Amino acid sequence: MYKAVIFDLNGVFLESRYLSDRFEETYGVPNKEFFQVMKGIMDQVRLPDAPPAFSLWESHLKKWNVGLNETGFFNFWFSGEHLVPELVEYTRQLREQGTKVFILSNNFKERTTYYREQFSEIFSNIDRAYFSWETGHVKPSPEAFKALLNEQHIAPGQTVYFDDSEKNIQIARELGIQSFIWHGLEAAKRIIETNNNSREIHH
Repeated sequence: MYKAVIFDLNGVFLESRYLSDRFEETYGVPNKEFFQVMKGIMDQVRLPDAPPAFSLWESHLKKWNVGLNETGFFNFWFSGEHLVPELVEYTRQLREQGTKVFILSNNFKERTTYYREQFSEIFSNIDRAYFSWETGHVKPSPEAFKALLNEQHIAPGQTVYFDDSEKNIQIARELGIQSFIWHGLEAAKRIIETNNNSREIHH
């Protein structure tokens, strides 16, 4: 039986269309241009002591003639993200069975504040969420995974990890963590339950 299951957050617990696609449709900002700006900003705000995220977006929004203030911009962004309630219920079941559940996410302060307020059921059904802006460790850095395992006193081989990023999966595998691309809840259940059943048979 796995001692711990680690999930990415966005694209796993929370589903959404790409923000760059939504911005192009609503405000006419070219997808590629928006994505390049977003990538540069996210690289900064995912770290501790980052400036307020909107301060980095403001000049670009003005250039694009997008009349959104901070509240409007983040509301547009975050309201497009939807919870997967079936996964929350499954994490509750895993914890009842004695398996620890963690989230490991590259994210920034304003977004995680929104998540903790609007999707509190996620956080009440896991053991801990590790956000890069709080820890200083950004995936795919090996330190992001090592810090979690060391703090929780869990060996890599006792852990399974799910993410929608192939880069993150590859690094986790190199550390000895059984890691899989996220293909939905049913696929994850099969992986977890097959492992747990096989270990019960061997023991």
